[in-house]
Amino acid sequence: MAYQMTGLTKGLLLIIGLGLVGSIGWNFVLKDKLKDGGITVAGHTLGGGNSNATDSSAAPAGGGTTAPARAAAPAGGKLGSAGNPLKVSLVSFHGYAPALVANGNSLTTKPGSIYAKLGLNVEFVINDDIPTLTTLFEAKTAQCAWRTSDFWAQEQPNLRNSGHDGKGVMLVDNTQGGDAVIARDGSIQKIEDLAGKSVALLQYTPSHGMLIDAIDNASLTARQKKQIKPVFIKPEEGTAGVRAAFTAGNVDAAVLWDPDLSLALRETKGAHVVYSTKTATNLIYDMMVCDQRELAKPDNEAVFQAFVDGWMEGVTAARANPDNAVKALVETEEFFKLLGAKEGAPFIKSLFANLLWTDLADNARILGLAGGVNHYERVYARFDQIYRGEGSLANPKSPVIPPQDSFDLRFIKKALQRNTQAQAEAVKPTETFTEKGQAAALATPAQVTKPVSVNFASGSFELSKKAQQVIDHEMVPFIENNGSAYFEVGGNTDSVGSAAANQSLSLARAKAVADYLEKQWEVPRARLKVAGYGASRPLCDETRPEAADMTLDACRALNRSTRLAVFSK
Repeated sequence: MAYQMTGLTKGLLLIIGLGLVGSIGWNFVLKDKLKDGGITVAGHTLGGGNSNATDSSAAPAGGGTTAPARAAAPAGGKLGSAGNPLKVSLVSFHGYAPALVANGNSLTTKPGSIYAKLGLNVEFVINDDIPTLTTLFEAKTAQCAWRTSDFWAQEQPNLRNSGHDGKGVMLVDNTQGGDAVIARDGSIQKIEDLAGKSVALLQYTPSHGMLIDAIDNASLTARQKKQIKPVFIKPEEGTAGVRAAFTAGNVDAAVLWDPDLSLALRETKGAHVVYSTKTATNLIYDMMVCDQRELAKPDNEAVFQAFVDGWMEGVTAARANPDNAVKALVETEEFFKLLGAKEGAPFIKSLFANLLWTDLADNARILGLAGGVNHYERVYARFDQIYRGEGSLANPKSPVIPPQDSFDLRFIKKALQRNTQAQAEAVKPTETFTEKGQAAALATPAQVTKPVSVNFASGSFELSKKAQQVIDHEMVPFIENNGSAYFEVGGNTDSVGSAAANQSLSLARAKAVADYLEKQWEVPRARLKVAGYGASRPLCDETRPEAADMTLDACRALNRSTRLAVFSK
């Protein structure tokens, strides 16, 4: 994908040094602009309905409502005690509502709260300017901080370069519809339709990574991928700036996350979702990362165990009483107080439907502790690859960190050992697929179609070992990303040979691929429709391969691909 580093981004790289370029990222601009008219917080106007209105004149990189990182208080006892609470850096985001519920609807632990009953004192600090982990850990202003799995894949190498390190201790939410590629033009129905179109987004954020991943997997030639026109909005304008560009019609499409995603869809005539984490359910995770120095101290093990246990109990409580979760956000965070006043509590509550607060069973499943795929490690590795390719690491020569070195599983494992109900829930399928559901899904346009070169011997539909390895490494991760999707396995040929023979052979080859996915990877057959298209759906014009910057042999090879089309439920 032809994303180039902008001058602004290069400047940021120079300024922050070992800090994280991606710190423009996830949720830090939630308080920038809400809607027409604006609201003032700490001297900065929150607007957003007027696409020409921005407010970056006096705000720091993350906006103007953030409490600055404070110097560490004098030690007042053991970590987690009243005099020395466990400090956790957060941003204003509804995914963290369970933590506030666990703390008694408070940033500091209240008597009678879940954390108080566990004997732990926690202080949540709202840092919407997103200080780097190096800054937090060196100053000891926080022992733990939020990150997303992709954000963490960018920052951990930088953290190690600074002489520090951290580990994830739990996953706290999983976006399932809260990030999306959206368009206003009805002709844009799938990722492939973005060729030649402009797309507004924030660079080096989870949504950016999602877009890169989708385009990398799309049925587009290299030239078509270069024709996609990214419009990187200034970091200080944030998601509000992305939304403003979209609603004003200055771009054809945008990549957004909630609440600006929901607002943009509501405010813009014809706006619709092209591809989202409602389909790519196993792609973006929020997590808590803690200072490795503190994690390594034996006396602190019980502290972090209580931190994890309390948050998991908070998830249960928030799910049982979402109205109280809204109340916790409104009572503790200025942004949600203002958002509630402007849009109403029901709007805040509606945002909960686009993500999953991950409980103990969800952690076990996502982390592979229930016998399945470790989705977290797969995503960490994939985004490390994506962002190294995009040049987002402060030090491009930073060594690759094995995903298993990025997460401390002790606390989730221990909690799981004593919770048989969570163990049972973790092994249950999270999605149900039926023939009826397949028919309904395939009645809509495919959101993205991945071409895979599964090679067969001439005239054969038998899978070779090499072909099986291609399926394992190129198809299966794509299926795992799109956890709620149905798929069409489409066989295709080049134009050589008769149409009847090509159609029959392509169908047999598609069936061979689907059989392998079912038998070797336990993909439910109800998720897979098999189709043979022969030479009727070329991705490259074999009469003019040069138009796609390809040789005739390469053009024909692309057309012979087995294609995996993604359909949303």
